[in-house]
Amino acid sequence: MKSAGQLLREHGGRHGCRPHDLIRVNGADALQSAAPLPDWVGDAWHPGLPLVVRRDFSADGLIPAGIRGNTRAERAAVWVAPDSVIETVTPEALVDDAGKLAASPFAGTRPVQALLRLVRQAIPWRWGVTGSCGYALATGKAVMHADSDLDILVRCPEPAKPADFAGLAGIMASLPCRTDVQIETPAGAFALKEWLRECRNNPRGRVLLKTDFGPVLTDDPWQPE
Repeated sequence: MKSAGQLLREHGGRHGCRPHDLIRVNGADALQSAAPLPDWVGDAWHPGLPLVVRRDFSADGLIPAGIRGNTRAERAAVWVAPDSVIETVTPEALVDDAGKLAASPFAGTRPVQALLRLVRQAIPWRWGVTGSCGYALATGKAVMHADSDLDILVRCPEPAKPADFAGLAGIMASLPCRTDVQIETPAGAFALKEWLRECRNNPRGRVLLKTDFGPVLTDDPWQPE
């Protein structure tokens, strides 16, 4: 049986989108689902709103995506063909213009205030914003609330050690809201806080790596064999 790492190397990224990308499709007919979509979809979503690329795998090359509704409970999984995508917004693109962030209607919220601090920091990896903050910035929809976390994605294609992230962890701890930092490797993504906590007790600390083929508990998130 092939490992998750082997499958990812053979098939990963074949549709050109990555988890957390926001994609806009050319119509509601682009949505494919094995089961009828929930009733709320017709009220909360329209083709002008993006879908969120999620982690899953299709042998047919379809893009796994999710529809966000108006509440945390409203989430629906769909598949879309790559040729139905008319726009893609990456997490990095949402933070590449500090002036635009400062002029956002959400500039007074704690997550966006935290982003404005982050863009002034020398972070040695490419990074971007996901979650409710990223969706609000991309759509103008007020999906954040007073206690919303700030979800950050950091792309780290080369193996790193816990000590390499000490500076980043310190920056995140100083921000005015709770943060959830996901480190993206070629094999999947893991929670930075969880990995650092496990590695304090064991240099080969194990962490849950989220992959397109399900979660994998591994002591090497870059090579999860």
